[in-house]
Amino acid sequence: MTTLSTSVVIVSRHRPDQLQRCLKGVFQLGYPNVEVVVVADPDALRSAAHIIGDRPVKTIAFDEANISAARNLGCDVAAGDVIAFIDDDAVPEPTWLHHLVAPFADAKVGVAGGFVRGRNGISFQWKARKVDALGWPSDLSVDETKTTVFAAPTQGAIKTEGTNMAVRRAALVGIGGFDPAFRFFLDETDLNMRLARAGWRTAITPLAQVHHGFASSARRRADRAPKDLFDIGASWTVFLRKHAPGKTDGALEQVFAQERQRALKWMQSGGLDALDVRSLLRSFGAGIEDGKGRVLSGGSVSAVPSEPFAKIDAPQREHKTFCGWVWNRAALFDSATAAVEKGSVVTVFLWSPTALFHKQIYHHKGFWLQTGGLFGKSERKQPLVNFKRLKKRYSLEVGRIAVVREVKKTLT
Repeated sequence: MTTLSTSVVIVSRHRPDQLQRCLKGVFQLGYPNVEVVVVADPDALRSAAHIIGDRPVKTIAFDEANISAARNLGCDVAAGDVIAFIDDDAVPEPTWLHHLVAPFADAKVGVAGGFVRGRNGISFQWKARKVDALGWPSDLSVDETKTTVFAAPTQGAIKTEGTNMAVRRAALVGIGGFDPAFRFFLDETDLNMRLARAGWRTAITPLAQVHHGFASSARRRADRAPKDLFDIGASWTVFLRKHAPGKTDGALEQVFAQERQRALKWMQSGGLDALDVRSLLRSFGAGIEDGKGRVLSGGSVSAVPSEPFAKIDAPQREHKTFCGWVWNRAALFDSATAAVEKGSVVTVFLWSPTALFHKQIYHHKGFWLQTGGLFGKSERKQPLVNFKRLKKRYSLEVGRIAVVREVKKTLT
């Protein structure tokens, strides 16, 4: 696999716990030619100092609610040939960068994106998608075992997810980076559109995977219920002004109807009340009005990085697994934590003698944890009750994750 110099840019605001967890995962990547750039509020940077330690991580204090501006600041100091992006509420698989950066060996590839696993750590939240000129996404069929490279379409774009994407630095400089008019939402989609118009190819790399947790923020609760739609309305308006100027009003009516339907579903489920729905729709309308007046000047990224490449030590790591019953949790966690402290990537399988569905998280102590019933489903295609002995089930689950975590089938 190629080892192009790569900068990982993480933007965080007022979520110190998520940032620390993300950094722990990034520091376990084992990619041999990487630097890390963190753009975050001052308190979060102070909180992360003990995780960063003596690593030469580039940090930028920034406390404005504008992810595009924050990413551009990170790109200014990023000195890698490729710049990768991951959200603070996400954690990468250990092989993430190896797969994500490999397509850039093709000089015509300007951007690459991978697959994103959702809140249960197993099912996919997003796979391959494309967007039309109005910004509407649709699924894209690809071979999920290898990279697919797409030529730039004449309309729309191949979509990459902001929490799991990489861009050739030269391509990013050429189009002016992220547009600060997109303070949140559609920022990467606008970037995809502009890269496509510039003729850059897009690589979709299914094995470049991250786990996205959907942390709470000023815009949504931890259960994903919306709290405010102002920036959603503003970004939709900006996007349509830029990419479909003659269809803005009609498209915004469709978007409003969609957001109203989503809000009503939340109300029907008990997650929101009528006053919440009214407030949400008012905030969406206010965002539309604000978006109409935003300047579409675009952003900029320094052609020459303002700081030299700051390579961090990222050795190839041994992967260890621990498997056992829930009543052995304390001992298994102690063993896993000790192995992490010695430099291993660790996965713990913790099972109960039930048919409970499985889920997987990245534990705050730095190891992967899969829980559920010995006889439960880990994937939707499996039967509701999956009769397996412990060692057989262990082998099955290791085989499922081995392609992205390089796990050896050895029970420890």
